[in-house]
Amino acid sequence: MKKTVLVAMSGGVDSSVTALLLMREGYKVVGITMQLLPKNSGIDGPDTCCGLRNIEDAKHVASLLNIPHYVLNMRSHFQESVINNFLKEYKMGRTPNPCIRCNQFLKFGILKKKAEEVGAEYTATGHYARIEYDSASGRYTLKRGIDLSKDQSYFLYVMNQNQLKHTLMPLGYHTKANVREIAKKNGLPVYSKPESQEICFIKGNNYRKYFKETGINPGAPGPIYDKEGNLLGTHTGIMNYTIGQRRGLGISAPTPFYVTKIDRESNSIFVGKREDVYRMELTAGDVSWTSERVEKPVRLYAKIRSLHTAAEAALTPLETGAVHLIFKKPQWAITPGQAAVFYIGDKVIGGGTITYGA
Repeated sequence: MKKTVLVAMSGGVDSSVTALLLMREGYKVVGITMQLLPKNSGIDGPDTCCGLRNIEDAKHVASLLNIPHYVLNMRSHFQESVINNFLKEYKMGRTPNPCIRCNQFLKFGILKKKAEEVGAEYTATGHYARIEYDSASGRYTLKRGIDLSKDQSYFLYVMNQNQLKHTLMPLGYHTKANVREIAKKNGLPVYSKPESQEICFIKGNNYRKYFKETGINPGAPGPIYDKEGNLLGTHTGIMNYTIGQRRGLGISAPTPFYVTKIDRESNSIFVGKREDVYRMELTAGDVSWTSERVEKPVRLYAKIRSLHTAAEAALTPLETGAVHLIFKKPQWAITPGQAAVFYIGDKVIGGGTITYGA
């Protein structure tokens, strides 16, 4: 009997080809599209992964593949788990990654439960990452996708063993160019659709404009200091700033200044020269291990943002459950709120939320 897989279809080329490939592998495929964006959000372009236009594209592809397709209203869950958390983190002077929380609580949380309810053995997504079973350890491993330019394993470190066991990601073995070619050859009209934007609920990824247009108070104005404590200017609310930011500081100087620190307690922004933004260490909390918990110091590679090149570091577990990393070389803009994800070879072993960088 064919095993059933619930495929998260966003209306883009990646999830559409995922459904096609799994059909070819002999699975009984059911398409499901998560309706995430708030009503009247005004965001519905082809580069938005969960707008109404993309729901229609997902329906059309499902009809071409002759598979059932359903739409799951997850707006309230998305608002609570992703958008509200996004705003809370910025108010605390941190820079969150909403895609990671969407994966954790919606795609591999609620959607996995929905799959179980309808009797599907697996859920599947269009992520460029690999899930493989290691017979030696009896555990599942999460690995980088073979197309390193599109590898999305960074966003998936929150997956646990049960989720890895019941998730399929066939695109981890393909390049993006190959995926578009498969879609084109098989008559899927989404083959040339643009990439999804980074933050799906913010038009153009302009979070400062989003705060303004939605009436969110970015916080009270406060001082901008240099590293010697000299007052250089006034900021417009700490939600409008992130580590490494250069533009929009309102400081006139012969050489550019960059944000080096956001201090919520004193409502202060600190700036410095470009070299001042580099750091050697970080502490990360809310640590999640994809396979086995690391109990002793280990050398590995770590990414501190999705587009960061993994850098060599020494990881030390702390008694609190957090971890401390010391990099071999200084890293640019270690940012509280972002994820630090740990790799040994092409395997993701875990990750956590950066709480401090020094």
